[in-house]
Amino acid sequence: MATLTPAATRPFGRFRGRGSSSEKRLSLSRQVALQLLCLGVAITVLFPLVWILSLALDPRGLSRPDGLNLIPPGATLDAFAKVIDRPTSNPVSFFELARNSFIIASGTAIISVAIGVSAAYAFSRLNFRLREVLMLAILAVLMLPAVATIAPLFVMLTQIRIGDFILGRSIPGVMVAIVSGTLPFAIWNLKGYLDTIPKELEEAAAVDGATRNQSFFRVILPLATPALAVTAFLGFIAGWSEFYFSVIFLSDPAQFTLAVALNGMVGQYATQTPWSQFSAFAIMFALPVSVVYLFLQKYIIGGLAIGGVKG
Repeated sequence: MATLTPAATRPFGRFRGRGSSSEKRLSLSRQVALQLLCLGVAITVLFPLVWILSLALDPRGLSRPDGLNLIPPGATLDAFAKVIDRPTSNPVSFFELARNSFIIASGTAIISVAIGVSAAYAFSRLNFRLREVLMLAILAVLMLPAVATIAPLFVMLTQIRIGDFILGRSIPGVMVAIVSGTLPFAIWNLKGYLDTIPKELEEAAAVDGATRNQSFFRVILPLATPALAVTAFLGFIAGWSEFYFSVIFLSDPAQFTLAVALNGMVGQYATQTPWSQFSAFAIMFALPVSVVYLFLQKYIIGGLAIGGVKG
């Protein structure tokens, strides 16, 4: 009985490989359906952006575009110039409002990451009493809506005074209130990522004479850069877009944030709202977050991809 040599069976293997690859190809009807689905999603996402850009360029101050044209008739950038100069009736420029928002957003991101990674490392690597109870307590705070904490935080922070300075009426007070909500998420997010870093790396560093603090700063933190970037970015968004704490805590127009000023542009009726300036303000309000994402995109994608895998 004749047997086939490996050389003789190779063409048949190639044929089977081609057949299996051709079977995995989608049919034409399914490809068209998926392409139409992707096109519908793209239109759904891009349509609001096109709408608000058209309103920002329209000098007529319409509440909605009067056609499907991206660039309206008589398009101008006057709305952006007015927003930069003085977006509301208060004598505060756009850059002063942006400075306050940036202070709150960057401070929230830095504090959340600094305290969160320290606490996450302790929960991930150390065994101490009531460890599970504390983790459940942090989870309970994480599930609590931020609106429910406004009243107690306002009462508590307004009692902290240094001369004429009242913490609950200042930008640092708003920052502390926001951190109280972002810190539990930072701890849980970073703790899950630190669990994926092998402990053998720290043991190897200890063999070389490194202390626990040196291992933390020189081994753990560099490996946790993607998770730190994700946590910092989400903290920055929370501080940048925060409205409730800012509108209740702050009473001085010089301390207002962009979110408070944007809400102040909305009139009691739709006819009283300067929609061109409102749209221009909204675009400029969202632009810094997009820029920060572009800078941290590599780390954010890496953190989301690696952090979702255990081990």
